[in-house]
Amino acid sequence: MKKNTILKIRSFLIFFALYFSSTAFATETAPDTVYTGIYITSIHDIDFKQKEYTVNLWLWLTYKNRDFDFLQNLEVPQAKTVTKSYSTLDTSGEHIYILMKLQCVMKDSWKIDNFPFDSQKLRFAIENSQFDSHSLVFSADTMGKHYDPKFTLNGWDIGRFNIKTGTKAYETAFGDPELSKPHSEYGTFKVTMELTRKAMGLFWKMFIGMYLAFFIAFVCFFIHAESVESRFGLSVGSLFAVVGNKYVIDSSLPESTTFTLVNSLHGLTLLFIFGIIVSNIYALHLIKREEIKTAKRFDNIAWNVCLTAYVLLNSYFIYVAITGR
Repeated sequence: MKKNTILKIRSFLIFFALYFSSTAFATETAPDTVYTGIYITSIHDIDFKQKEYTVNLWLWLTYKNRDFDFLQNLEVPQAKTVTKSYSTLDTSGEHIYILMKLQCVMKDSWKIDNFPFDSQKLRFAIENSQFDSHSLVFSADTMGKHYDPKFTLNGWDIGRFNIKTGTKAYETAFGDPELSKPHSEYGTFKVTMELTRKAMGLFWKMFIGMYLAFFIAFVCFFIHAESVESRFGLSVGSLFAVVGNKYVIDSSLPESTTFTLVNSLHGLTLLFIFGIIVSNIYALHLIKREEIKTAKRFDNIAWNVCLTAYVLLNSYFIYVAITGR
């Protein structure tokens, strides 16, 4: 009898210990949820050279844990500067409600392979700099619009607008001695806006000088081969004009290790102008041998081949850039 009583007490104590330890473990690992919404009022000052843009937005957060203090601990990872022009804090109810108006200068990377027929993704994200994902996770407020449909982004069309929540990993312990390995995870609220450039007008503004330079060199085929100075003067002048046009365009773009559309079109034009110079030399050689009819026939074939190939190759490169292939 006494043995059965001891076994019952021991079983009760084991159950009691397991129950409260599992409850404590669940309480320890269950993070609090921050319900978050965003409304973008404008995007402007897109600077390709500096790889940055400015966004004005309203941000609101609703949560229970009073220790989160987003007014002090709001982190915008990709921001160069964050200016808080307005904020309000409501702690009267069960939940804390914060509304903020922010202006952020964001740093981002641009894809310029198909410039000016490019599409870009603008990214905005927030975290809490004090609490990691074991204590805090985000949940998106998806009701209503997330940006002002009336604001126009000059030169761009707004495409898909995506909001996601999750965790962001950092391969560091941030100096915390309690962490056994250099790995931390923080809850994150991420916004992605896709933009497509209205490119045709910009394209002609950028490349009209290059095309005029090519056609000035192309006129050499219709100048008599004996006019050496006229032919070579136009060709060489056009060559330098194309190089100057390329430097002007490159000065407004970030550096790139890839071969972009700008590089392709300028390289193609320089190659064809060099071909025109070589054709002039050969035509002059025929004239010196008094093969005038042969020189005229060569000029006729050369300008047809040159113009056709140049137009077709330009059309191909531009088509590939527009379709993004």
